[in-house]
Formats: sequence, structure tokens, C-alpha cells
Amino acid sequence: MARHRSPDVDIFRMKAARMSAPAQGGVRKPYRYRPGTVALREIKRYQNSTELLIAKRPFERLVLEIAQDIRSDFRFKSSAIEALQQASEAFLVKLFELTQLCAIHAKRVTITKNDIQLARRIRGE
Repeated sequence: MARHRSPDVDIFRMKAARMSAPAQGGVRKPYRYRPGTVALREIKRYQNSTELLIAKRPFERLVLEIAQDIRSDFRFKSSAIEALQQASEAFLVKLFELTQLCAIHAKRVTITKNDIQLARRIRGE
């Protein structure tokens, strides 16, 4: 008795070829990560990094604008502005850490304005 392929195998091959081929036009749909995956990756990246997160030039303009309101003849060294930026970012990171703890304590994931206010009151500000 001669052996021959079963027709089922050919059907599966044709289906697989059809499903793996790109849609008409040849443009393949880009891969999308599940919701939250990219956010967790970014959190890990920023926690491991030590670089400044606020851009230097816009921060410098903000400092100069605030100083202009106080007195018009202030001048700053670049090291002074860098020190201000380091301190500002450290303050904000700590504030957001406490804010996140307040949100978790309230059994929420999303932080709110009230969480920030509570964190500031706890710190004594």
C-alpha cells in the first residue's frame, strides 16, 4: 500500500502561511506591549539613573524669571543654578515618594492633589 499525505496537513500549512503573511500593502502591524509594561520599564530606568530629569535650560530660565521678580540685577554662576536644580529635583522626588505612600495607604494606585497636600503636611511644610 502506497503512503500519501493526509489532506489535513495541507490545510494547516495553507492556513499558517495565510496568517503569517502581512496584510495587503506589505506593512506589518507594530508590536505593542501590554498596558503597564513600558511604564514599569521606565520606572526602573529612572530609579537606576542619576542624571537630572528637568532640562537645564528651561530650569535656568525659570530661576532667572523668579529672581527677576525679586531684584533685577541678580546674576548666577552655572554651578549655583546646577545646585538649585539638584536640590529642587531631590525635593520633588521625595515629595512624590511620600505622595505615593499616601495613595497606597488609601488603597489607591493613582495619586491625587489631596495626597500631595497630606504629604506636605506630614513633612511640616
